[in-house]
Amino acid sequence: MSELRSGADELDAADALAALRGRFVLDDAVYLDGNSLGALPAHVPARIADVVAREWGELRIRSWEESGWWTAPERVGDRIAPLVGAAPGQIVVGDSTSVNVFKALVAAARMAGEDRDEILVDATTFPTDGYIAGSAARMTGRTLRPVTPAEVPSAVGAAGAYAVWDLCHSAGALPVGLDEHGVGLAVGCTYKYLNGGPGSPAFLYVRRDLQDRFDSPLPGWNSHAEPFGMRPEYAPAEGAARGRVGTPDILSLLALEAALDVWDGVRIEAVREKSLALTDFFLRCVDAYVPGGRVESLTPRAHAERGSQVALRCAPAGDAPDAAEVMRRLIARGVVGDFRRPDVLRFGFTPLYVGFADVERAARVLGEVLRETA
Repeated sequence: MSELRSGADELDAADALAALRGRFVLDDAVYLDGNSLGALPAHVPARIADVVAREWGELRIRSWEESGWWTAPERVGDRIAPLVGAAPGQIVVGDSTSVNVFKALVAAARMAGEDRDEILVDATTFPTDGYIAGSAARMTGRTLRPVTPAEVPSAVGAAGAYAVWDLCHSAGALPVGLDEHGVGLAVGCTYKYLNGGPGSPAFLYVRRDLQDRFDSPLPGWNSHAEPFGMRPEYAPAEGAARGRVGTPDILSLLALEAALDVWDGVRIEAVREKSLALTDFFLRCVDAYVPGGRVESLTPRAHAERGSQVALRCAPAGDAPDAAEVMRRLIARGVVGDFRRPDVLRFGFTPLYVGFADVERAARVLGEVLRETA
């Protein structure tokens, strides 16, 4: 439909964030899987080459001090802080999301005291959160209680419970406001909307007034008040460093630090505004291009209930291919998303490098694939 194509061009022309696309390594494909792995920022390879050749190759052990390796977990944490609404000194970067969920949940149970005998977990969340919550419950003598988000207010009981926020699909996609909302503990990954690279280290947020009570279940030499004292007794470091465990993964950590440069001068509120515009436009294009009855949007139309991705249920019709085959055909035609069994197509919209013409093309190609296989 020509009006949608021309509308996409007009929206791209008015896009204040359009220039950011040039900061990434992209090809002619429409990349809508940044909710799983963000695109490569163009300057990161040169930075990593310098880390390997000069900092590691020439300076070697001296780089822990001279190149700032030792302070990187907190320094990079302070780079992430504005993107999740946190003041400096409350985020440390290191380990995986799963490890940080474990640290946060067990520490929260310890802070809550024995009177709090349950750990509530979102029954609809990513399965790993539930797995780790179950382990934390067994370790701390609590009962695990899965609840839906709507059930949380009535299930929490008296005031004073500690909440752990999972920001994996929020950090870099929408305003979070950790400090504003008084969040106690939060974790998040950095390889999705923060574009840190495959397996880049996760982050742990501990609100400042809770840091002296944060009792990590994984105390390590890196979180010791005197890490090189080699003392047999453990004394935790002050501040965000208390969330460290072992030796930081320097190559991945510094790749992430370089990747965060693309956020310089970018307001997360502007990113959210474009994200909603992109997903609105995609849903409009799907309505126009896709044959009736072939897909059903699982993504809420209400902005307050939507993240930065769209999920479409694609039920097979007759001999039509399933969602996995539909996505394979989309990728073959230059539209890269992913799917979840048995029948869900997922499309992630990363406002830093996805434009409205990309959105129109993705919906148009989806319509073509589904019409050809009807």
